[in-house]
Amino acid sequence: MKIVTKNAVACFLNGETKTFTNTQVVTENKLSKMYLFGNLIATLDHNVGGVMKISNAGWESNTTKERLNALPNVSIQQKNWKWYLNGELWDGRFTEISI
Repeated sequence: MKIVTKNAVACFLNGETKTFTNTQVVTENKLSKMYLFGNLIATLDHNVGGVMKISNAGWESNTTKERLNALPNVSIQQKNWKWYLNGELWDGRFTEISI
């Protein structure tokens, strides 16, 4: 795991705001948002007991996969050019993840 990924995820989970090269974490009103190259890939609502949603924002890149896989309870794997989220075929749309 890249240091950028580790640090960005830590900020995201802790409700901090910070920019790391191509990844930005913004937290306002206890809602954290993670952006990769300006595309929203994850949200975490700290107000609602930690409701997290993820998306690939239409980009099936290794970097997107790495950032998302670093989040709790997220396991994205690729087989035959298709993405699987926690063992289920995934279209990349925003999906709620229990944390």
